[in-house]
Amino acid sequence: MSTVYLYRIFSVSSDSPGRRALPGPAPRIRPCIVTPSPPRILTGTASWTDPTLLACGRFYPPEARSAEARLRFYASRFPMAEIDSSFYAMPTAENAYLWATRTPDDFVFNIKAFRLFTGHQTPLSALPADIRRELAGWTEPVIYHDRMPPDLRDELWRRYQLALEPLRLPGKLGAVHFQFPPWVRRDARGMARVADCARRMDEHLVSVEFRHKSWFDTAAATADTLAFERDLGVAHTVVDAPQGFDNTVPAVWESTHPDLTLLRLHGRNAATWNVSGAASSSRFQYEYSEQELAELAERFTRLAAQSAQSHAVFNTNFEDQGMRNAAAFASALLPF
Repeated sequence: MSTVYLYRIFSVSSDSPGRRALPGPAPRIRPCIVTPSPPRILTGTASWTDPTLLACGRFYPPEARSAEARLRFYASRFPMAEIDSSFYAMPTAENAYLWATRTPDDFVFNIKAFRLFTGHQTPLSALPADIRRELAGWTEPVIYHDRMPPDLRDELWRRYQLALEPLRLPGKLGAVHFQFPPWVRRDARGMARVADCARRMDEHLVSVEFRHKSWFDTAAATADTLAFERDLGVAHTVVDAPQGFDNTVPAVWESTHPDLTLLRLHGRNAATWNVSGAASSSRFQYEYSEQELAELAERFTRLAAQSAQSHAVFNTNFEDQGMRNAAAFASALLPF
């Protein structure tokens, strides 16, 4: 690790007899050696309340029956978590406040962006009641971001950012994570969607994840995508997922933001990746082997040196697989 040299300036008086004082004290410079802190590496899961996790009974103790008790127990085992519920419905400041107060001071939450913002089809039932009333004449059960009236769209963005304040103010908000659907491709329309999200959230740390192969299907596309992410000032997501599908991307081991390196792990279960109608926890059933985790941990540790903080998030949420995967990965991380 390189050493950084800072310089401390001391003043020298010039009040000797017969000498004319200068307008200010003359500086004397002495080197002060400062060793940079190692990057902070955090490991956690993409959910702590999946129904299959609660039903299996293997992670939470019997006495952890309330939402508060479960989050407090989770935070005693892991230093960060990803909030997944905010993808399906708009988060509230009230819930964000509870998340903040139920976790240690140095705990970090990443939070997924609401599905409407990323271009996913959004059921009207997922919108706040007053917004639904404004859309009373809407004849379809779902709506898309580009088809929503601009004033209502802007209001949802405003409310989303206000809901994050109870996490942001105490320093517990990590990244706002935008997971784009497969139909957001590397073309003018797709890049405009990503750029609009980054612009609207320019006061927050934003991470982006793609689900269409066009973003990284050639060396040139990969270079262009990484340059695009750097220009937008967003954190690239290294994705570990099954390969060989149009709606998967390869693991591109790069960091595009000095504040965050992000690895999201969806497992490698190709058989369930595109099962129609399956719950997400069922699609991502996978338990990483010791060898797989060791290889991932080595690459992640090396990449983590490029940013101040690094997050490894396991989205293998079936039963307690995520917790076991995350704990084993944390044990396999190379020391700095």
